[in-house]
Amino acid sequence: MHTVEPIRWTREGVVLLDQRRLPGEVLYLTYTDYRELARAIKDMVIRGAPAIGVAAAMGVALGVERSGAQTLEQLRAEFATICETLARTRPTAVDLFWAIERFKRRFAELAAAAESGGPEAIARIRTALVEEAQQVHQERREADNRIGKFGAALLPKSGRVMTQCNAGALATAGIGTALGVIRMAVQAGHQIEVLVPETRPYLQGARLTAWELHEDGIPLTLITDNMVAHFLKTGGVGAVVVGADRIARNGDTANKIGTYGIAVLAREHNVPFYVAAPISTLDLSIPSGDHIPIEERSEEEVTHLGGVRIAPNVRAAHPAFDVTPARFIAAIITERGVARPPFETSLAALAGARDEGRGARGEG
Repeated sequence: MHTVEPIRWTREGVVLLDQRRLPGEVLYLTYTDYRELARAIKDMVIRGAPAIGVAAAMGVALGVERSGAQTLEQLRAEFATICETLARTRPTAVDLFWAIERFKRRFAELAAAAESGGPEAIARIRTALVEEAQQVHQERREADNRIGKFGAALLPKSGRVMTQCNAGALATAGIGTALGVIRMAVQAGHQIEVLVPETRPYLQGARLTAWELHEDGIPLTLITDNMVAHFLKTGGVGAVVVGADRIARNGDTANKIGTYGIAVLAREHNVPFYVAAPISTLDLSIPSGDHIPIEERSEEEVTHLGGVRIAPNVRAAHPAFDVTPARFIAAIITERGVARPPFETSLAALAGARDEGRGARGEG
């Protein structure tokens, strides 16, 4: 199964595939400073909640590895600045904060175990945090594979499946969540075609999902966002599967803007609507989607296309995400199994199996 690798740790630094350039150019950038990596997250060089979590993990490790601190107290102060800088990048993606909290706990453990605050202790902390970042990446790959296997069983054996935005390898650093489900279904012999809405205004569907599927030889048809209702009514769609950036305790799910509308239309046309996401995307501290912060992005991303103005000089709105109420979701597919309504019970049961902080986070 061919998948692209959007992020990797190297001796030279953290290497990112610049997703802003796709599909026209495949460009890899190397980051040696955590502040530059934070800017790359904010500017969507890398995007997708699970991949943002991996990038945050590597950003913390990079900052500590390249730190000039000579004592543990100096490193402790710099570590706090590194975490704060990364936390300011993308407010909706819960995996970002999950990764940062995980590294805060790991740093506290390492600092408490240090016999002294000298160079040897700092070197051990640096090595351990780099290993932790690589572990986060490996866990993401393994989780994607399990999500894919659980989800593939829910997809039709033949016909069409619809997705939204990009929840593939580019978004997770594994095989993808929603696209991982599709990939596993195809590998298992399902004869399916994917309907890919373009996902304005950033066009992650047209630029990224279509590119990934085409590279893998999976049949697809690209549609504009305002064709969704038409194809759900007439196009023989057997399922919709999407990713998620944050899932509340009751199952309300934040995903790329436009997802809510697709879910409503899917319900109207009796098409099951599935969410595929790792346990780290759960935020059990919030009761519902009303508490999920929605990132507001640049108006220019709406008024311009490819750097060319397509609208007059007027105000434009750009909420990057919307929240799909749990009542429209047939199932939430995780690496630990499939949760079904009532989600407050089923998600809590799956999250209860977490260990060592590597599952659902309990922070807001």
